[in-house]
Amino acid sequence: QQLAHSVFDTLMQERIANLESEALFKYESGKKDQAIAEQATIIEQNSRIQWLGMGLIGLLLLFLSTLFYYFRRNKKIADALLVKNKENELLLKEIHHRVKNNLQVISSLLNMQSRNIQDTAVKTAILDSQSRVQSMSLIHQKLYRGKNLAAIEMKSYLQTLADNLIDAYAEEEEVEVRLDMQQLELDVDYAIPLGLIVNELITNSLKYAFPSQQKGAIEIKMEQSPEEIILDIGDNGVGEKTTPVKKAESGFGSELIELLTMQLKGKLDFSTDNGYHTRLRFPFSKSTQIA
Repeated sequence: QQLAHSVFDTLMQERIANLESEALFKYESGKKDQAIAEQATIIEQNSRIQWLGMGLIGLLLLFLSTLFYYFRRNKKIADALLVKNKENELLLKEIHHRVKNNLQVISSLLNMQSRNIQDTAVKTAILDSQSRVQSMSLIHQKLYRGKNLAAIEMKSYLQTLADNLIDAYAEEEEVEVRLDMQQLELDVDYAIPLGLIVNELITNSLKYAFPSQQKGAIEIKMEQSPEEIILDIGDNGVGEKTTPVKKAESGFGSELIELLTMQLKGKLDFSTDNGYHTRLRFPFSKSTQIA
């Protein structure tokens, strides 16, 4: 009986040992499976991150490639436009240069023609026409030489125009021209009619305001406001002894001034107190100019 108990105890101990070994094995296997699963999850996450990173890098490269493509294309377009603009600028300069030369030829022809004319009225009319042509020629000369091919700096232009008229009409340097204005750029649509008006008014003063080489002065003043430009031209000559109609022989000068004023949508006022004075007002804003 004791032997039976001993055998039974031995078998039970072996059974218990086997169960413990089996339980330990299952526990260790479970830990390994869990570790493997966790490792697989980490690997999968890392793989996803890697693919996401590669995708982002690919998108970034695509974006940069597209950006570079459009940059190159826009640069080529800009370079082509720059070349075209330079070509247009040179062409416009050449046009101004040729117009100036043609006007100078006309002026020279008028000057030559006047030498053979004895009739004083006809000769005066031709010389007046010559001064008008020269005033337009001067504009194209300044456009050709200037940096801005569409606009004229009026202070410099009017000073040169006045000096040329003094040389042409004042036999002796007894008349002074005083210019009071700030620098102002006007495009050709304003500059040409304005220059012709100033040409007529200065010419009239030089011809009629100072008889017998009388000393005198012609004042030119131009002011710009946000909505208009005001031009004042006056002399300290005989004034009330002359009228606009008389001052412009045959009425052509007065008619020309009126037509040019209409072109500028302006208004003229005359005064003969203490000389002959003209005020021209016309609407103007920088937004109406050609850039």
